Amino acid sequence: MILVITPEKIVQNETQIINGMFHEGLDLLHIRKPMLSREEMENFLLHIDERFYPQLVLHGYYDLGKDLSISRFHFRESDRSNGIDRPYRGKYIISTSVHDIETFNALEQCWEYTFISPVFPSISKKGYGEDSNVLQEMNKRTNDHVRLIALGGVNEKNILSVFESGADGAALLGAVWESKQPLDTFKKCRQNIPGKKNYT
Repeated sequence: MILVITPEKIVQNETQIINGMFHEGLDLLHIRKPMLSREEMENFLLHIDERFYPQLVLHGYYDLGKDLSISRFHFRESDRSNGIDRPYRGKYIISTSVHDIETFNALEQCWEYTFISPVFPSISKKGYGEDSNVLQEMNKRTNDHVRLIALGGVNEKNILSVFESGADGAALLGAVWESKQPLDTFKKCRQNIPGKKNYT
């Protein structure tokens, strides 16, 4: 399972690149654009091929999901703490984020998957994750109900080790969007993971 998270700021030809990644085997796209207005977000979504809407995950403006038949929503750790996710449980496909294996092991079955980060030093956040031992801690996993998605510093050179450490998937951010050829970089990452599984 391979996921991509959008950069916070709009990238040139971003939706065209996104459509290209879906054609090349992208399983899910997380749309995280906290600086966009609702209208700007809607315009962004309308430039993505409608056939891929079931594979889009919103990080906000959840009401747009209802309008555009997008059924996947992501909630941060702070959202969980504040109960923001509760009205969506059982009605939508929901995901979340954790930063240690103990928190992951305690997650309830309502979550389809969670990001765990940082597994490697971050590409997009310089200095973040340099002392992380998240990848090594994955062998302490006891929660089999929630899929575990590795995030943070994942690129074409280390993506295989993520799966070898027991993760169910990998999420790409900086490796793709800080590349001069985002689509080519995605394809290289995609080629370096175990056999494709369709989760949509």
